[in-house]
Amino acid sequence: MQDADKNLKKVRSIADYQFGKGCGDALFPNDVTFLLSRTNRVRQILHHGQRIATVRAKDGMLTLSISGAMLLHDVLPIPSYRVIVCDDAVPFVSKGKTVFAKHIISLDKALRAGEEVLVVDTSDKLLATGQLLLSPDEALFIGRGPAIDVRNGIDQEKDRQDD
Repeated sequence: MQDADKNLKKVRSIADYQFGKGCGDALFPNDVTFLLSRTNRVRQILHHGQRIATVRAKDGMLTLSISGAMLLHDVLPIPSYRVIVCDDAVPFVSKGKTVFAKHIISLDKALRAGEEVLVVDTSDKLLATGQLLLSPDEALFIGRGPAIDVRNGIDQEKDRQDD
């Protein structure tokens, strides 16, 4: 088996484990390319030169770009891996700002702190992707402090393209 095939199988397995069966195929088409570390481990997965995901060095899990989050958003059923924020937070979250607990309306109860999530508005429009900092119960009932460390907001991508 070639290295590219081996790497593709590996990242698809990680995605299936992390997000559910079938997500690996949805996220990573056959023509993806890989950026490798000095030790030949997969670091980034690219499709047509655009980053889809990065493999986190500390635990081997995936962090998503907006492109990757869009692909996942299209295949995951509602409410899987979603955090719904109130309308007041939408402009800030879409620019990549932190989501605070007081802005969360609801979220997937199966999530755990540290997991990669999709941040959406009340009509399920993707706003951002990031890492959940609190458990679902904490996020809903504490009502204060940061709840999601946003990696990429949908409007951040637009701002970079305008430069």
